[in-house]
Amino acid sequence: MTNKQIKDYFKNDLAMKPRHCTKSLAKAITSVAKELKLDESELMWLLLEDMPINTVFTHSYGFHTANGREIINKLKDKYYEYESAS
Repeated sequence: MTNKQIKDYFKNDLAMKPRHCTKSLAKAITSVAKELKLDESELMWLLLEDMPINTVFTHSYGFHTANGREIINKLKDKYYEYESAS
């Protein structure tokens, strides 16, 4: 995942300007995707739009599962780690 992909997603799909560092977000998504062997786009959609990743059961009856919360927290932790380093 690249910084440009994140910026384009915000601009074209969400029709809004990002409030957070897109560079740190891209790094966090790539890092967690590699660690968990998941698709980067699916992780981005989970974090930004709360879209379920059915293959790893992130949602049940519209609510986050323990696994879904763990993945989101990993993404957030990595994001803040990269953001504080820049």
